[in-house]
Amino acid sequence: MEQRILGLDPGLASLGFGAIICQKSQTTGQQESVNLLDFGVISTPASMELGQRLCMIYDDLHTLIGEYKPELVAVEKFFFYRMANTILVAQARGVVLLVLAQHKLPIVEFTPAQVKQALTGYGNAEKQEVQAAVAHELNLDYVPRPDDAADALAVALTGWFQI
Repeated sequence: MEQRILGLDPGLASLGFGAIICQKSQTTGQQESVNLLDFGVISTPASMELGQRLCMIYDDLHTLIGEYKPELVAVEKFFFYRMANTILVAQARGVVLLVLAQHKLPIVEFTPAQVKQALTGYGNAEKQEVQAAVAHELNLDYVPRPDDAADALAVALTGWFQI
């Protein structure tokens, strides 16, 4: 049984996405394999007005969903560290949740610590350790770039491990 999972790392300047295809045994229900479908970022120029940037995310995310046809979307939970950036990320995340609701897609959410724990066994793992785990799980001989795309793949894999 095949399942497509789209992982999202919300952001305004750069929203990471990672799409994977997962296989489960039809007889046992056990996880068999996971393969990379695609990854990348939705980038919005800082010179654009905020509303236009949010519209760009809205439109591009609709396109991604149409292209990859996920059955599940894994989203990184909101994590803040600077107030100005927090508000911008929250606005982009709101657009993401709206688009997912419009497509009636099931959503699972994970904190950064949950993603780190799922991929490395350690909730305080360094970014490089998580990226290496992503490459290992997907049998890649490289670490996906940019970082936002690698983070989105980590979130997608966490979704796969949790279902």
